[in-house]
Amino acid sequence: EYVNTRIESLKLNAAEKSSVIIANGVARVVVAIVFIFFIGLGSISLSLVLGEWIGKIWAGFLTVACFYLLIGIIIWIARERLIRVPVMNALIQQLFKHDEEI
Repeated sequence: EYVNTRIESLKLNAAEKSSVIIANGVARVVVAIVFIFFIGLGSISLSLVLGEWIGKIWAGFLTVACFYLLIGIIIWIARERLIRVPVMNALIQQLFKHDEEI
């Protein structure tokens, strides 16, 4: 009976940890979607303002696009430090939290 109780406890613990990880992931995706809308609309506004300031609308959009290209290159170069390691650390931290901390 102890073994069956222990197995059931491990199943519940695994279910709880996986549900916490999934809930955190869903929350982050929702926030990311809202942030993407903000960035997209802000980029269009900035492109139009820069285009009027420069005198050609296409130049404003090109300037903003080059800025995003530069950010993309920087993120790609530092992807290990900026993305991979923090994501792995967060998942490991969630998986190995003690039951009292959850």
